[in-house]
Amino acid sequence: MKQNALPDQNIVAHDRVYRGLRTRIMHGEVLPGQALTLRGIGTEFGVSMTPARESVRRLVAEGALSMSNSGRVFTPELTSERIEELSALRSLIEVELASRALPRAHLALIDRLQRINAMIAAAIDDHDAVAYIRSNLDFHRTLYLRAQAPAMLAMAETVWLQLGPTMRSLYGKLNKKEPPHFHRVILAALKAGDEPSLRLAVRSDVTQSLKMLGA
Repeated sequence: MKQNALPDQNIVAHDRVYRGLRTRIMHGEVLPGQALTLRGIGTEFGVSMTPARESVRRLVAEGALSMSNSGRVFTPELTSERIEELSALRSLIEVELASRALPRAHLALIDRLQRINAMIAAAIDDHDAVAYIRSNLDFHRTLYLRAQAPAMLAMAETVWLQLGPTMRSLYGKLNKKEPPHFHRVILAALKAGDEPSLRLAVRSDVTQSLKMLGA
């Protein structure tokens, strides 16, 4: 039993570091082109180099991090073509998720989405970009969970992960004053059970802001 303790501990540490880094990147806590070091990651999470290295490898495979031939690790700076591609993926996947969620969009879900929208407004008032991105993704995830399509949602989250640092850069350019306009349209479509309006609102919401960077 003692011989298996260390590997088990490394697995637990790796998962903790991976999830922590993944969340930070997805929520825009790391800027595009920002360099990361294994030593810095290990110090931050209180782990050895092995869990830090395995977490980085996993995030590189997901497209959240890049690694140069010299071993330098950093968040990618997306080209306009890559932004357009990821925006198109969001449109395809998230419109389908919303459509599948609609039959299960009861009043309790709509109330929850309205509360999240209030959190988005508070983040805007506080000029808190990370809280804004986190709450905005929570709005979408909460709706899409009702689709009961876990594989599709996992694909959407991988796209969010790759876009996280870019969304952080975009936030400063948008100069937002209130929650996204299309969130209100999404809520209205959910209340009305209007699938065509819901699909159009989600497509517009997930692509409109990214067009500013892809232009």
